Amino acid sequence: MPTQSSRLDPQLARVKAAIVAAESGAFDAGANADLAKHPLYGWVEYAGLRRDLGSLDDARADAFLRRYGGQAVGETFRTQWLGEATRRQDWAAFDAAWKPTIKDTALRCSWLQAENALGRADASWTQQAQLIWRAAGESLPSQCDAVFTALDARGGLTPELRWERFDKATEAWQPSVMRAAARGLPASDAALANDYAAFMEAVNDRALQWPRTDRSRRVASYALARYAKSVPQDAQAQLDRFGPALGFTELERGRVLYQSALWTASSYEPGSAQRLAAVPESAYDDRLREWRAREAIARSDWSAALTAIRSMRSPQHDDSRWLYLEGRVAEKLGDREAAQRAYRAAAAKPEFHGFLAADRLGQPYTLCPWIPGDSPTARAAVGNDPALQRALMLHDIERDGWAVAEWNDAVSRFDSMRRITAVELAQQHGWFDRAVFSLGKEDPEELRLYTLRFPIRHEATIRREAQRNGLDPAWVAAEIRAESVFNPNARSGANAIGLMQLVPATGASMAAKVGVPWNGEQSLYDPDTSIILGTAYLRQLLDGYGDGKPYFTLAGYNAGPAPLARWKSQRPGMDPDLWIETITYKETRDYVARVLAFSVLYDWRMTGNALRVSDRLRGAFDGQRTSFTCPLANRPAAPQAMPPQARRG
Repeated sequence: MPTQSSRLDPQLARVKAAIVAAESGAFDAGANADLAKHPLYGWVEYAGLRRDLGSLDDARADAFLRRYGGQAVGETFRTQWLGEATRRQDWAAFDAAWKPTIKDTALRCSWLQAENALGRADASWTQQAQLIWRAAGESLPSQCDAVFTALDARGGLTPELRWERFDKATEAWQPSVMRAAARGLPASDAALANDYAAFMEAVNDRALQWPRTDRSRRVASYALARYAKSVPQDAQAQLDRFGPALGFTELERGRVLYQSALWTASSYEPGSAQRLAAVPESAYDDRLREWRAREAIARSDWSAALTAIRSMRSPQHDDSRWLYLEGRVAEKLGDREAAQRAYRAAAAKPEFHGFLAADRLGQPYTLCPWIPGDSPTARAAVGNDPALQRALMLHDIERDGWAVAEWNDAVSRFDSMRRITAVELAQQHGWFDRAVFSLGKEDPEELRLYTLRFPIRHEATIRREAQRNGLDPAWVAAEIRAESVFNPNARSGANAIGLMQLVPATGASMAAKVGVPWNGEQSLYDPDTSIILGTAYLRQLLDGYGDGKPYFTLAGYNAGPAPLARWKSQRPGMDPDLWIETITYKETRDYVARVLAFSVLYDWRMTGNALRVSDRLRGAFDGQRTSFTCPLANRPAAPQAMPPQARRG
């Protein structure tokens, strides 16, 4: 189906072909002179320049930057040209293209190289180089090596600066950076520093003879913490050896015990509770508090779980997850009043755990959608923004990386209302992920823009295939939203393709099973084919390792069947909501909750009410349904009317 831009701009197809030709070196500018005034012509030129980057002369590069500097295409080229000038060591060309606003560390080191080569290494140069040296303890780009060599030659790498970077590398568990930082130290100091680095790599008895200094204790404790992550069961024994010898404080002991407890608890290994109890409270952070609660839930130790949850601080404790789980464990302990209090607080939030809490209370789901208004003048101003126009056209010709560069340039100048209008325009072009990446980042109120954040396309196909496979259509829509945000051209690094992100082998297998024509991986880019095959595959998984339960199916879909089998065997018969919370992998734990919550929101959009999430996660698709209410307005939360373009397909 032709895009809106191609209908309004017949030249867009020619521009698309011109870009392809420029990338192969076959573009004839003379024969396409009329395209020179097209808004995307800069990207046609860019495609040719990028192809010829290795042999490009300075004059062509400078001319392009003069024409397009400040635009996304110009700044995209600038970054690549600066990299090429660095490779050539053409510092004059680098200097001509440089912009002080560039933050990339590699390019800033190249700039310092250029300044030094051009004889401009002054006191300010030294200060800038020292800032990069001191910034972090991780390895820096190779472009910085020459800068640090020159800095050292100028006397700018004092022993104090070397130790400062050494200490940061210690905290980052980076023994190679520790050694690099120590190279210019006096011989005796360098020897000790290298021994410190060796201990970071492998625990050894030489540390027992180290001087009892703050740095020795710091290095030993960070090194033992690193070791405890890999061998948590041996951490206490190592502490008993090295702690007294070096005079460890509670801080240093806590650093090691923290890692031992974290990596034991997050795998639900025997002894987790004891290791968590051994960590001093001063060493606890939100992450470890979370695992203390999760580990207790996994053992069904409700008293310990409640204590752990109530030890959390705001804002962690105020999250709907922990409010709901506080209610659940209080309920397990027979404290109905405390459970109801926690459920009421959680149910105020339109999230997975808020929906679960509402189910426990037997009340409607909270949802307060925001329908913004805008003026025709403001809409016209956004629609006429040149960068936004280029972004939409680039998306229409499937140059999404370039489109995002133009989009980011445009929205960087927009206030909240203009940003929302831009997202609406993007959705008219079928570019739905802009709502995900552009809303709610600066203004949390934008998360209430449910129509924009949860678009619907191909609804008839979704409903038909869901019915054919005995699935809930809202679940299918939620899967598409989670996997591709309704982008039929989506392709992951694992070669999962299309709306429902199937790999070609799975697509071929399902096509043969359901009798759909298969034309190789290209079939997966067709929205209807993707939904047909993806929905059938979802049913197959639900009947297979999902045991008929969507929460198992989702966990296996995200993590794979082997981890799922392990989690099922570790906690058989556990309540679904608690089993989800004890999933080891954060990504999978969040994925299951996210898709189930999305299902509720799509149910609201498609029907006006929703299957209770408590029934949905168990696969009871004919279970009890619930309504929505907005306490702010004290009225039902009616579904927002969908714009016509969201219904197409």
